[in-house]
Amino acid sequence: MTALKVRIGIAEVNRVVDLEIDDAAEFESTVESAFAEGAQVFWVEDVSGQRVGVPVNKIAFVEIEQAEGRHRVGFG
Repeated sequence: MTALKVRIGIAEVNRVVDLEIDDAAEFESTVESAFAEGAQVFWVEDVSGQRVGVPVNKIAFVEIEQAEGRHRVGFG
């Protein structure tokens, strides 16, 4: 399986977190759960084992690049 590229935009700091993931559906579910549960920090681990924590209330957008193009999940 080919890794998918993910970009998470961080509000108010003009920063983007770039990651590679294996499963888009699982990633989307994890992001949605973080918002629904009122989590303070969204933690994600990419395919290389890098763990990144992003304050949930600062997530401006999430882009998941699919084989057929990009799929955006917007928040904010």
